[in-house]
Amino acid sequence: MKKTLLALTAVAAMTGSASAADLGARPYVKAPAPAPVANWTGFYVFGGGGGGLSNSDQTVVDTVSGTPLTITQRQGGSGWFGTVGAGYDWQFSGTWVAGVFADGQFGSIRGTVQDPIFGLTGSQKLETSWAAGVRLGWLVAPNVLSYVNGGYSGAHFGRTNLTDLAGVPVGGHINSYNRNGWFVGGGVENSLNIFGITSPGWFMKTEYRSAFYDQKTHDEIDDVTGLPTGVNSIRSNSWNQTISTSLVYRFNWTGPVVAKY
Repeated sequence: MKKTLLALTAVAAMTGSASAADLGARPYVKAPAPAPVANWTGFYVFGGGGGGLSNSDQTVVDTVSGTPLTITQRQGGSGWFGTVGAGYDWQFSGTWVAGVFADGQFGSIRGTVQDPIFGLTGSQKLETSWAAGVRLGWLVAPNVLSYVNGGYSGAHFGRTNLTDLAGVPVGGHINSYNRNGWFVGGGVENSLNIFGITSPGWFMKTEYRSAFYDQKTHDEIDDVTGLPTGVNSIRSNSWNQTISTSLVYRFNWTGPVVAKY
């Protein structure tokens, strides 16, 4: 009996020593740090500027009947603009951001208007425009948002003075007008903190946008009488592409901070 007890005691001691040694041999693994999070929900304002390209599909038509007199030709142009705006974002499901916004643009994006039948040409300027829309984005990093947007847009085009091919005024013009349409685009917005600058709430965004405006028929107007010449009109649409960079301030920005369990 004593021998049996001694044997059992020895086995137990050996098993305990082996278990302790095994535990002591296992390395300590530190739990991974929780991912940093940031709060993108809230109001923001922005202002900036950029450049743009203008394209217009134009057809000369008979003023009375509206019958096309030429084939449709695409005319182009370019220019610069400034922009200001405001919006509100909601962050949901951790890394998704949805929002609404409105902005206005002002500047000089110029295109060309031509009547090849009479050899007339003019410079048409997009002076101001505005947009209201929605955007949806995904957080590439806690303080970097990649997004797409779209919505409704309106534009004001200034008066176009007509000249001959030598640049000599011919006494005619096309009146200024407004046009409505829609836009799509996308961009990236990031906190300035990523550049090593301590700037809570300040962001920079770079955005591409395409705006499409409805087709419209423009009468050629006599400078003296202010009435249509009654000969030709120009039917055209407008497609404008812009790239802008803006400084953004988010009023209640917090983050990124480390989430706690």
